[in-house]
Amino acid sequence: MADFAEVLVPVEQEGTKAVVRNWLKQPGERVALDDPLVELETDKVTQEISAPAAGILDEIVVVSGTDVAPGAVLGRIRLNATTADTHSSDAQPPAHDEKGSSGDERFSPAVRSAGQQYGIDPTRVIGTGREGRVTRRDMEAAFEAKRASAPKAPSLKGIPNATNMASIAREPNAPRSHMVSHTPMRLSIARHMLESATTAPHVTAIFEADFTAVTKHREKNKATLAADGINLSYTAYLIAACVRAMEAVPDINSRWHDDHLEVFDDINIGVGMALGDKGLVVPVIRQAQDLSLSDIAAKLQELTNRGRAGQLTSADMRGGTFTISNHGVSGSLVAAPIIINQPQSAILGVGKLEKRVVVRQVDGADAIQIRPMSYVSLTIDHRALDAHQTNAWLTRFVEELEAWQE
Repeated sequence: MADFAEVLVPVEQEGTKAVVRNWLKQPGERVALDDPLVELETDKVTQEISAPAAGILDEIVVVSGTDVAPGAVLGRIRLNATTADTHSSDAQPPAHDEKGSSGDERFSPAVRSAGQQYGIDPTRVIGTGREGRVTRRDMEAAFEAKRASAPKAPSLKGIPNATNMASIAREPNAPRSHMVSHTPMRLSIARHMLESATTAPHVTAIFEADFTAVTKHREKNKATLAADGINLSYTAYLIAACVRAMEAVPDINSRWHDDHLEVFDDINIGVGMALGDKGLVVPVIRQAQDLSLSDIAAKLQELTNRGRAGQLTSADMRGGTFTISNHGVSGSLVAAPIIINQPQSAILGVGKLEKRVVVRQVDGADAIQIRPMSYVSLTIDHRALDAHQTNAWLTRFVEELEAWQE
């Protein structure tokens, strides 16, 4: 009797849902240990699940497009299988032509099938999977882009064609529209934001920070770190200043429970990273209290590079105790309230860094100066925290930035 190894959904952070996006192998195919088997899409990231053992993929339990819970069985691998087992397996082979439109075996069966279905060559599609792999979702996106850019056929005697009919509203004189399907990531973000907004009473305080000292320190030291391949970003300073502010007001680094407040000793800071129209992810720098500025910069750069390459895993997003939303990188001065990343108690917002005219005391007299300034906000869960703690934390945070030692 053959032995089997189960392919399981990883145990995710509490509340995270996943959708089976694309199977990279089909029943009857031989797989090696750690071969990519199936793509899962969560609210955080698209990840590949690898084979837990070598053998023959005997059964796909959960088909593409299905929601799955942590620990669910996705498929089964027949262990100790021989080549003869491959041909005698009672599993059904895929119904589509394995060659696909390009005939390139680098692409998964699902991608090649999509190529045939949509008339798109996958070699011309930019992949967002691990190491630039083209996924089924990339093919779907390429098809949507192709359809959107296609010219509309002319109508016949004033009668709209089928393409135009799809965009006609049912009510007279209503604006024309078209449908954009929600991605699993967008739906999960929507649920998470709604849950946070309805669970926690949000209150926001806004301060102003002078980045003169930070700018001088960065200009003096960035070349040295660049020689080691490290980009000394402003965000690294924000994380380091957060750690010092937590030392003054540790309750900010907490989680609300109905019968107690859980204050974390480890300061695990998540940094929001936008993925364009797809949504955002929040990779976490763990135990930031034990890291130097250069350590923070290096870890931040690593996470950023992997995020842009689509290589972040769910483990990179777990365990956060506090979050930074650096919304100023896209141009906004102030955003309030920034929705708290539940179950955390607070989130920092950082607006656009720009030169502004300010008044400073010089030799006992007021002087007008031009300084690099930014609005910073702290949005709190008012169940867990009050204005006193909020303002005390922001005061210390701003002091750390403005008194940064060269």
